[in-house]
Amino acid sequence: MSRNLLDQETSPYLLLHKDNPVHWRPWGADALAEAEAESKPILLSIGYTACHWCHVMNHESFADPETAALMNELFVNIKVDREERPDLDQIYQTAANALGQNGGWPLTAFLTPAGEPFAIGSYYPKDERLGRPAFKRVLEDVARIWREQPEPIANTGARVHEVYNALWGRNLSGPFDPVMLDTTAVHVGQRFDLFYGSMTGAPKFPLTGLTEFLWRAYLRSGTVQFDQLVQTTLVNECMGGIYDHVGGGFARYATDERWLVPHFEKMLYDNALLIDLLTLVWQGNRKPLYRARIEETVGWVLREMTVEHAFASSLDADSEGEEGKYYTWTEAEIDATLAGTFAQRFKQTYNVSREGAFEGRNILHRLGPNSTYPLAEADEALLKKQRELLLAARAKRVAPARDDKVLADWNGMMITALANAGAALRRADWTAAAIRAFNFVLTALGDGERLHHSWRQGKRGHIGFADDYAHMARAALALWESTGDVSYLHRAQRWVHVLNEHFWDVQNGGYFQTSDDSDPLIVRSRTIFDQALPCANGAMVAVLGKLYFATTDDGYRDRSNALIQAFAGEIGRAYISIGSYLNGLELVITGLQIVIVGGVTNPKTHELIGAVMGRSLPNKTMILVEPDRTLPENHPAFGKTMENGQPTAYICQRHNCSIPITNPVTLSQVLQFPQRATQTPLAG
Repeated sequence: MSRNLLDQETSPYLLLHKDNPVHWRPWGADALAEAEAESKPILLSIGYTACHWCHVMNHESFADPETAALMNELFVNIKVDREERPDLDQIYQTAANALGQNGGWPLTAFLTPAGEPFAIGSYYPKDERLGRPAFKRVLEDVARIWREQPEPIANTGARVHEVYNALWGRNLSGPFDPVMLDTTAVHVGQRFDLFYGSMTGAPKFPLTGLTEFLWRAYLRSGTVQFDQLVQTTLVNECMGGIYDHVGGGFARYATDERWLVPHFEKMLYDNALLIDLLTLVWQGNRKPLYRARIEETVGWVLREMTVEHAFASSLDADSEGEEGKYYTWTEAEIDATLAGTFAQRFKQTYNVSREGAFEGRNILHRLGPNSTYPLAEADEALLKKQRELLLAARAKRVAPARDDKVLADWNGMMITALANAGAALRRADWTAAAIRAFNFVLTALGDGERLHHSWRQGKRGHIGFADDYAHMARAALALWESTGDVSYLHRAQRWVHVLNEHFWDVQNGGYFQTSDDSDPLIVRSRTIFDQALPCANGAMVAVLGKLYFATTDDGYRDRSNALIQAFAGEIGRAYISIGSYLNGLELVITGLQIVIVGGVTNPKTHELIGAVMGRSLPNKTMILVEPDRTLPENHPAFGKTMENGQPTAYICQRHNCSIPITNPVTLSQVLQFPQRATQTPLAG
């Protein structure tokens, strides 16, 4: 069939290519069979909607009739949205690394009809430049290799599979001692930038998992150097150009080491992770800057990212063909928009100049000599009004494209963030938004006990990946803890059952990314390494731990221990890449449970809950027990009741519980002391 088939897809990224003269196919058995029947290699192009260089390659090459004709003659061409198919993206990005390439997006991979990679690159220009060969020359060279060199192609495939096996197929277990958390925190801290935060050098990514790990180390040890690294990181992110000071929300990363120049795309998952981390740290220090950024970013999510009751995936970096045009300002535009409002004060605070620092335009930020926050109340009120004027003016511009597909795992992260922030900042409207999104995912992407990964315009995408179940289970537990509604706990249990039945690696332990009943690929990945998102195996350490603490079901304890053991050998080797695993590990071996016995409608119950949420307690599992309900017999708080008819809290760790506490002030004071991780993984 000689035409472009992407007009039948729902992915906004794939639909951007539906009018290309390239005869694109979506990934699937039909496309692979076509390549086999025609004895052609496959050209696989992977990208996503918010990717700047994906758009460049589209305009330069895929929309060019001459280039498209060559692609159609020599290859079966498959286009993949990496957000819809993270399994394919991970397999072929890993292959790129195995073949000495950096990978990234767009990824341009050349495959055999069986899907085996034999040559991989990323962005190729239409004409030779930037030290990169012209795309048409690459096409001709690869086609020649395919015709003339079958043996090197087979050797390349074998080399790639050796890497797959080394990463995903071998035994990664090893010894573990709780002291390793402290020594690993020191190693991570040594890699952080003392002046600007996050990892040393450029580009700068938020790295929320590692930043949280350092915050946990500070709470655990009281070592102020850990706190300094965390505050330096978060303040620079919150005050820098990576933050949208007009509309709220964070860009994906900064291209420089000082957080001044962002790569302007906004991703749902980045903002979910940052809301959650800022909430956790705000609970510990009450910094007004963090509360402001939480409120503004949640405001942006609810204003611009809502799709029905769930959340869209991303906003593009480009508008009108220019990166960052929507978000940047000339001095003249600032003066005109803020006329009569003391514009000079705004320009001084946000570092606006006539020359601009980004291609003649200004990226607003509050770093440098004018970095005090907050200023006097009247000054901050003026700046808020001025930002509102700029937001109204910006709304008249051509906005970046929004990828409005709903992804289960990304929505799970945002639901968790909204549930936690809503409880901590006492914003019932945020909790309600989290509940609506949860119910939407359950209905629109759920199919019995199973999940689908994506949804758009009434159509479900691929069946769910391990990330979907892990992050939606985590979201269910966050809603259970914040509302006391046990139906969320039961839903988390059902999703974890699916993971255990269809994703568990019985040979080496850990969860595969794909289920045992999904379409077969050239390999099933099983990783502990966080990428842009916390990986499923890392997230599941905490999920399984919380389920054990809530239910005392030994199955969760045993599976948690097996998961921890499966990857313990990587703690000393790859600590920079396993932040979510390390954070979950501390939660499990700390074993902190706060049980509140009291009616969910009783105001005094909520005073106790407020005392708990007023502390930064990343290792807690909070269990709300109605007076007529009992915990399992082997739970340390079994039989605990309200004291003198008043809602009562019990702080439990391992098999011991505190005396009853009915006073929220007393509860808050007791919780300020660190609960140290001194145990091995969950003991019987």
